Amino acid sequence: MDFFVPSAETRSQAESVFTSIGNHVSAPSQEKRIHKIEWKHEGDTCQCEVGKPLPTIFRNDETVLAIFDCGDVLKICTPNRGAIKFDPIHANKSDIVSIAYFD
Repeated sequence: MDFFVPSAETRSQAESVFTSIGNHVSAPSQEKRIHKIEWKHEGDTCQCEVGKPLPTIFRNDETVLAIFDCGDVLKICTPNRGAIKFDPIHANKSDIVSIAYFD
């Protein structure tokens, strides 16, 4: 799957939005861009995918805009969780079951 950010109309706009969100959540430069992850969260297996709604466990149907690798944790960003306000959702690397990257 080719890299994208939901609602971005061009590749350059997607790059700009991705960089802006990354700066907002203090993410390091991303050599590879994460498309989706699966991890254990409070005993449940959750899956997040860029462009899809958050899992129901988060009681929020916002769309995932970006997922950043920040060392020991992955930061999952939606409009209100990481992109504009509040903190992103954290998934500890030790709880990751699988990671898929954009091409």
